[in-house]
Amino acid sequence: MAGGPLIGISTYLEAAARWGVWELEAALLPAGYPRLVQRAGGVAVMLPPDTAERAAQVVARLDGLVIAGGPDVEPARYGARRDPRTGPPAPARDAWELALIGAALAARVPLLGICRGMQLLNVALGGTLVQHLVGHAEVVGVFGHHPVKPVPGTRYASYVPEETSVPTYHHQSVDRLGAGLVPSAHAADGTVEAVELPPADGWVLGVQWHPEMGEDLRVVRGLVEAASGSAAVS
Repeated sequence: MAGGPLIGISTYLEAAARWGVWELEAALLPAGYPRLVQRAGGVAVMLPPDTAERAAQVVARLDGLVIAGGPDVEPARYGARRDPRTGPPAPARDAWELALIGAALAARVPLLGICRGMQLLNVALGGTLVQHLVGHAEVVGVFGHHPVKPVPGTRYASYVPEETSVPTYHHQSVDRLGAGLVPSAHAADGTVEAVELPPADGWVLGVQWHPEMGEDLRVVRGLVEAASGSAAVS
């Protein structure tokens, strides 16, 4: 595809953001996300929250989809009571991104979930989350690093066969796996750090860390390569 495949990235919707003389409601995204897609050979498109009914129409125009990191998933989405340490809900974003995930799975559009995006993928497939995890976000507002080890034979391991240190910032994680998902990487404490669907179900991968904060492009290049194939047959 000339110019690279079109990769949509979900965004934040913030009540107030400041730039220049302005402080207004804004749909925004840390610049690392579009840069990551661009560096991997894709064309990045930002997807602000919209009505869930439009998700299938939006996904039909994309060659690949990234569900970005962000706030905690509302516990009611996976049938749990809210832990006091769970952050404020983002209902509009939850509804929009769940609809995007559902549309991408139905249309077999390559899908990458990053941090919250991996957690939401798990929830979309009927899984649950650990609402508070110690040691994966040690300093507020500062990304840490820890090693993750791939599970041999998985898609993730085919891209990153060795143990690597990854940029991380999260206090929640996968608990019960969603239907069909298999773990493809773990942290040293056993936390599931990557999940994926089998190849027969399309290109679907979630990573708990933040590749947009690092230099390793291998996972996102895998998404872009899969999306290039999707573009060729669309």
